[in-house]
Amino acid sequence: MEHSQTIQGHGLLKASLLLLINLSLASSSLPQGKGLPYYITSDVNEVSGKSFDYIVVGGGTAGCALAATLSERFSVLVVERGGSPYGNPLVLDKKYYGFSLIETDEYTSVAQSFVSKDGIMNQRGRVLGGSSAINFGFYSRAREDFIEKVGLEKELVRDAYEWVESRIVFKPELTLWQTVAEFGLLEAGILPYNGYSLEHIEGTKVGATVFDEYGTRHTSADLLEAGNPENITVLLNATVKNVIFHNENRNESRASGIRFIKSNGSPDQSHEVYLNQPDCSSSWGEVILSAGALGSPQILLLSGIGPQAHLRDFNIPVVLDLEGVGQRMKDNPGIALLVDNKPQKQLPDTPQVVGIADDFKFIVEAGIIPVSLNVTRMTVAAKIAFPASKGKLELNSTDPRKNPSVQFNYLAKEKDLDECVKMSQLLERVARSQSIAMFVGMEHKNNLMSSEDELRKSCKKNVRTFYHYHGGCIVGSVVDKDYKVYGVNGLRVVDGSTFLESPGTNPMATLLMLGRYQGIKILNEKTDAAAFSTQQQNP
Repeated sequence: MEHSQTIQGHGLLKASLLLLINLSLASSSLPQGKGLPYYITSDVNEVSGKSFDYIVVGGGTAGCALAATLSERFSVLVVERGGSPYGNPLVLDKKYYGFSLIETDEYTSVAQSFVSKDGIMNQRGRVLGGSSAINFGFYSRAREDFIEKVGLEKELVRDAYEWVESRIVFKPELTLWQTVAEFGLLEAGILPYNGYSLEHIEGTKVGATVFDEYGTRHTSADLLEAGNPENITVLLNATVKNVIFHNENRNESRASGIRFIKSNGSPDQSHEVYLNQPDCSSSWGEVILSAGALGSPQILLLSGIGPQAHLRDFNIPVVLDLEGVGQRMKDNPGIALLVDNKPQKQLPDTPQVVGIADDFKFIVEAGIIPVSLNVTRMTVAAKIAFPASKGKLELNSTDPRKNPSVQFNYLAKEKDLDECVKMSQLLERVARSQSIAMFVGMEHKNNLMSSEDELRKSCKKNVRTFYHYHGGCIVGSVVDKDYKVYGVNGLRVVDGSTFLESPGTNPMATLLMLGRYQGIKILNEKTDAAAFSTQQQNP
């Protein structure tokens, strides 16, 4: 059984992809796509110097749902460092899935690659819609005990999930390969069979997808259509340098705006936007970071919030010495096996079936992934759901467009290495199942399994990411239960950087829900504050 390896794109691939994108964009007269009812611009001068009730930094998986919700009553600016997903087939068309991860560049590609200090290649979204625009598209809710653990209200969670699902979530029609993989999971003992389900339940199930029946992806950016178009402004291709603070009193600072640059411009040419400042301070809005597990801690550090010694290394004025920023970074260790005999030329196929095994500890799926323009490989892959190993994130540079330095310490804990061996044994049973062997034309050899020693070595050598990294702004360490940053006013973080673990099979559904959930909570807070203020004025 061959382990999966990444094949780098070559010159022909690069030229062909660029041609594909350019032809598609040329045929689309509106950069925001099909007449979407909100204001979207890449012209920083149309936004610079203006004021809004709320500023959402990052138009990603959580950020768009959050902004749409807040716009029901307030003016909202969304600042996204990437461009528009609309008109880009590498984002929207399922048959081009995976190509956006192959060809990346420093400032403009929809995926930004980075290599952790562990030496493992990874990706982060850089486009309106964030990682929901470049991922597998598999949609599945978090387990109920995760919701209880993080202290969210069950009814509001359910309502927020359903709000998302009514707009961008679909039941898939299984491809032949996914049907084969489904039988392979069951043969390997990942039981019971649960059919189609949105819930995170042990066994084998068919999940939902953000690809519709025509193979068109629906990202979190589509949720902006559910907001008030008169209240939403979306600024694309703008990277936030830092949050602007002013001192309310000697002891506390309040966020009052942001400073940003053009993503492909000079880091020295910055612009500012501000929060509206009504007479009643309880009516003030907030800056909300939804820039992801790398972006949000990075922006806090660049804004002077983080470990004091690290900030001083970069000559950043300290606003707040907050040790937890950038700490407890985790990524789910994964192992992938190639099950085909040789490279193929097939359409990419995203996972639609998942195996959830061993008391929720292992997540197993199958796909067909492109490794170059005309070559695909068939894989089965698995991840450890609850890794014990953790690392940290630090600045590499004061240029906000540069990736921060991050180390996840994959399999550093012996417990994780032991789990990887068990997971690899399960993965081999799936890959060597009779269903998959017959489909790919291999002899069924379920009795020829690797030894534990071989698997330990394989885990260390072949560990990879599932792109579900999280942490850096953990609830209880950097933000409180309402996702407000400790020690300052007017600043929250709402994204995967607040998670101690990656929920469900993958975090997308829960991040979409969280954006809607926190938006509703903020609207309710403002309603309560306004009622209290009126009561105080009219006793």
